[in-house]
Amino acid sequence: MTLVAGVDSSTQSCKVVVRDLDTGAVVRTGRASHPDGTEVDPAAWWDALLAAFADAGGLDDVAAIAIAGQQHGMVCLDESGAVVRDALLWNDTRSAGAAADLVAELPGGAQSFAARTGSVPVAALTVSKLRWLAAHEPANAARTAAVCLPHDWLTWKLGGARGLEALRTDRGDASGTGYWSATDGYLDDVLDLAMGRRPALPTVLGPSDSPGTTPDGVLLGAGTGDNAAAALGLGAVAGDVIVSIGTSGVVSAVSERPSADASGLVSGFADATGRFLPLACTLNGARVLSSTAAALGVDLDRFAELALAAPPGCDGLVLVPYLEGERTPNKPDSTAALHGVTLANLTPAHLARAAVEGLLCGLADGLDALRAQGVQVRRLVLIGGGAKSPALRAIAPSVFGVPVSAPAASEYVADGAARQAAWVLAGSAEPPDWSIGGDERYDGDAHPGVRERYAEARELTLDRIGG
Repeated sequence: MTLVAGVDSSTQSCKVVVRDLDTGAVVRTGRASHPDGTEVDPAAWWDALLAAFADAGGLDDVAAIAIAGQQHGMVCLDESGAVVRDALLWNDTRSAGAAADLVAELPGGAQSFAARTGSVPVAALTVSKLRWLAAHEPANAARTAAVCLPHDWLTWKLGGARGLEALRTDRGDASGTGYWSATDGYLDDVLDLAMGRRPALPTVLGPSDSPGTTPDGVLLGAGTGDNAAAALGLGAVAGDVIVSIGTSGVVSAVSERPSADASGLVSGFADATGRFLPLACTLNGARVLSSTAAALGVDLDRFAELALAAPPGCDGLVLVPYLEGERTPNKPDSTAALHGVTLANLTPAHLARAAVEGLLCGLADGLDALRAQGVQVRRLVLIGGGAKSPALRAIAPSVFGVPVSAPAASEYVADGAARQAAWVLAGSAEPPDWSIGGDERYDGDAHPGVRERYAEARELTLDRIGG
């Protein structure tokens, strides 16, 4: 049996999945935690990677490995390859002002950014973090000889960290930087605008290319960003829309053509197969559920029971769940708001359902934005930790207005990385056909009033914060 491994180095943890090359069957898994925070020493990711490998029984019998990682994070290296400062993660919003400045200063503004990179800068994108670094930490900016992303750095470390010239990335993760174009490559003028100069950057590999091997001879895949890996792990094709509810909330779709949304609601990323992955992302995902459950003093199982006990629309109670600011819409300094509180609806059950509906309504706004970019919805798939909630699965069809499916529980991001590793090892034209199967379908009557009341509350919230 030939084995391959896939890694999901996410915001919260590192997961490893070892699979059989031919069948895709899971052989063993491993996991280790990451520290909390929006800036992290990359050494913590490396330590977690090694711990997850050990938890998975080691990789001595693995022939190939690929790493998928959280997108956008800024890893700065000096000339010797040492980390200059803690990495700023995608959910660090201090660079919001820098993002706005970049849009204002680039000729053509948002329209130009969208046409060239597929995305308009927000605080999450690496380009915004580079501008922040140059403005607020000029000494660290001056020391920075190379800039890479979390998955790039881990792949480089696995390969023996053989000099800055050995840094590699893929088109999926590169497309989330804000300074790379699917047609023109790295954009020197955008880098000059962001940092005042052009640091060394990883070479962008094709979907089935390899950056080399580990010192022990294990073949490496190019890796990719977490959302592209999830799509690859699910075997998503054009017409599939993936709703992923983890630390963030993500609505993405496989597309044969790039998108360019000057409003900034949709980021026009590339995927891990040579296609594209238009995507809308919210900062507030599963923590909306867990934090509300904690406030109610219940566990997630009881929280789901409460949410399902309340009526659709929560008798007018609406939660706009901007608990950690928000990215879609781009309001990084916003806060959450509870609207329509009455004596009748101020109950644990109504609060629980309002949290579920608020989370889903924000994601439904993202789905509308994708549709406006021409995305066709053939199948809507729910994944991620938050999607395990029985209440969220049951309520989702009524908010999205379409049936949804939830595939069998799996580490989809790590699965996608493993599938990429198998693709590289096999040297085939397409990735192997591994079927996860086990989809559960959820139907329900649409309740348009829920979306309408949420839209009213959202606008009141945005008006309050100057939206």
